[in-house]
Amino acid sequence: MDHLSFEMLDPLKLPLVQRFYKQHYPTAKPKRNERIYTASVANQLCAVVRFRHIGTSHLLLTGMAVAKELRAQGIGHQLLNYCETHVLNQHVFCFAYRHLENFYYQHHFVVQSPQVLPAEINHLYQRYRHQGRDITPMRYFPPFQN
Repeated sequence: MDHLSFEMLDPLKLPLVQRFYKQHYPTAKPKRNERIYTASVANQLCAVVRFRHIGTSHLLLTGMAVAKELRAQGIGHQLLNYCETHVLNQHVFCFAYRHLENFYYQHHFVVQSPQVLPAEINHLYQRYRHQGRDITPMRYFPPFQN
């Protein structure tokens, strides 16, 4: 595989991400006010992750997607590694599908009890659970540095 490049998406390029999602994650609805990070190979979008503002100080990692034909090659891991140095902090949460808990755990996300979630995050979590989504709330904790 060619060299991967990563960037925070310029909002003017939102139509590219919308097209990508239409192909690889049709239920995703990217918005201009989200922070969107992308991975590309040879100037072709191959992975996307979005960070949605929740309340005044929290972000929700959402819409993580890798092109179907490129999955299981570590691109998602590399994109989250990039995000660790650019956006991830203790104010970032995600609602992981059960089969992806270990993926996020490898990137320092830790399962959280709904009772300890900030109110805005818990409200959204409860709404998604009520819709029947099998998700687990997780929070990013930076790795301990000596």
